[in-house]
This record gives sequence, structure tokens and C-alpha cells, in this order.
Amino acid sequence: MAVETSTPILIVDDQAALIRILRNLLHQLGFENVEDAMDGTQALAKIREKQPGLVIAELRMDPMSGFDLLRSVKADDALRNIPIILIADEDEADAVIAARKAGANGFAVKPFNAATLKAKINAACR
Repeated sequence: MAVETSTPILIVDDQAALIRILRNLLHQLGFENVEDAMDGTQALAKIREKQPGLVIAELRMDPMSGFDLLRSVKADDALRNIPIILIADEDEADAVIAARKAGANGFAVKPFNAATLKAKINAACR
């Protein structure tokens, strides 16, 4: 089953360039309800306030990493069912395994395209 394009999505990355790239890819896929946060701390506040249908977060960020954000969301009974896709670099296999055990719903390894992102979103939101 495909994810509704009206699903609210939160992009979390400490690099504005990656936020722009992800926003553009999501718009190519038809998603218009897209917000962003520049770090995990800001994202956690937005997640608690708006409870998006999906979070796409960079694994490595400061001051709160995507992994720490994942653990915080999955530990909160009100938020734990929000799907989270983490974005990782090719050399982060160990972190990906740890994040999967912590409850990540999917991973996208950079670089990726719109088709890959769509498949990751559909898989994570099942």
C-alpha cells in the first residue's frame, strides 16, 4: 500500500543543503506537507507538537543525533508509532544495525534518488 501524499513529513538534518534536496525529492513524489528541523532537539519539539506521519532524519547531527532522536521518540508512548527513516553514509553500517535494533523503520544510504526514497517511505509506513 502506498503512503498518502498528504502525510505530514518532518525532515531533520543539520545541513540546509540536504534538507533542500530531500524536500525537492519529496515534492517530486507528490508530498507537499513537509516541514524541517535543523537538529534532533528542534525535531523532538516539533514531533511532540505536531506528531507527523513520518520522520526522515540524518543519523549524524549535533547536538542531538538522529540515533538519539530515534531513541527518544521510540521511548515515548505517545510517539513510538511514528515511523522514522534514518539517512546514513555508506560507512555507517554498525550505526545502522544499532538503529534498527532501537526501532528505526528504515534507512536510506546516501546518495539516493526519488524512486529509492519512495520505496523506503512505503516500506517504513506499512
